[in-house]
Amino acid sequence: MSANQNIKPLTTRINENGNLEISGCDLTELAGTFSTPLYVLDEVTLRTICNDYKEAFKRYPETRLLFASKSLCTLATSRIFSQEGFGFDVVSDGEMFTVNHAGVNMKTVLFNGNNKSIDELTLALELGIGRISVDNFLELSLLNELALKEGKTADILLRITPGIECHTHEYIQTGHLDSKFGFDLTQIDSAIELIKDEYKSLNIKGLHAHIGSQIFETKVYKDEVDILFEQMIRINKKFALNIDELNLGGGLGVKYTDADHPPSTFEIADIIINALEENIKKYGTKPPVIYLEPGRSIVCTAGVTLYTIGSSKQVPHGTKYVSVDGGMADNPRPSMYQAKYTARIANKPDAAPLETVTIAGRYCESGDILIKDISLPHPEEGDILCVYDTGAYNYSMSSNYNRVPKPAMVLVNNGSADIIIERETLQDLIRNDRIPKRLGET
Repeated sequence: MSANQNIKPLTTRINENGNLEISGCDLTELAGTFSTPLYVLDEVTLRTICNDYKEAFKRYPETRLLFASKSLCTLATSRIFSQEGFGFDVVSDGEMFTVNHAGVNMKTVLFNGNNKSIDELTLALELGIGRISVDNFLELSLLNELALKEGKTADILLRITPGIECHTHEYIQTGHLDSKFGFDLTQIDSAIELIKDEYKSLNIKGLHAHIGSQIFETKVYKDEVDILFEQMIRINKKFALNIDELNLGGGLGVKYTDADHPPSTFEIADIIINALEENIKKYGTKPPVIYLEPGRSIVCTAGVTLYTIGSSKQVPHGTKYVSVDGGMADNPRPSMYQAKYTARIANKPDAAPLETVTIAGRYCESGDILIKDISLPHPEEGDILCVYDTGAYNYSMSSNYNRVPKPAMVLVNNGSADIIIERETLQDLIRNDRIPKRLGET
């Protein structure tokens, strides 16, 4: 069993006061000290999952692990992942800027995305990004022009659409999957010809693909390896090249509820490595370097969000709504795509569930529902609700909807809690606002 198969952070327990604690920090005390909503991140769980990945892939030494920054990008977490030997998959100038300021070796960073701007590509070249995953013909041309102007050669991967689409328990495989990302398989040769014959400031190192998110199916990883390997061999033979890097992307699922049964990092590693070894033997070639881009499976389980329970409403002969002081602005996933979560009342975690309620957010939208039909002990005003598995994509996708400041985030470890993201203030909300002079003085 690996850490991504847990719902709770690994250090979660009930303490002598009868409250939930994580890494020695009482969650009700954290709520009192730092206010709510509050993102809480367990450093032990983060580092354990990183070590799971390293252990799982150690029998294939050519593995390079890149943390998918889009799932959670802060200075502190970037420092932790860098300390654990991870590189980074970034998708914007903001993520590049953040990991650079965290002291990350930028040679370990890959820049990915389907519509990179000229400013972003320029910054990537200036920072010495290790790899740029090129997504389309326009980007090939732009990057070559910019690299030529800078007197540099850009090391690139060619992102392709391998014809595999993953869902939680099923997938379809076609020759021409409809996707906004990457070169279709029928476009690869045209791209290679341009790189080889015209774009002399680009150095193609390998291929890149991504097959989905929150993946529970395992065979798709073998299919992906087979397709990328076949294309690599074909390209090398046809164009007399020696590309030897395959980026398999990320997407391993996590356990949000008891109904979820994601594979472990070790299961995935065995499937990928076995497929690589089969292809190496089949084609009689040296082992290629592989990149993996885990994001959700590293940070999700490590994070929880704390809310304070406020008002409640019992619909006659219907739903009981229990409202909290956060919602769709700090966690848009339930509203966007009906994501499901597990939660407990942190100040009475041992109490028997007495009623089924729906947790409603504070925002002015009927769809602002965090959790539907959850069984809890009788929830009372002032109780602290702990929602598990919020480390990935909650802060990353948060907003100031209804002009509400974003929550703080604390990193906990061995009884210590350190702010790694300050709570926004009302002044922060208007920091970039401007009133034209013609509208008069305030």
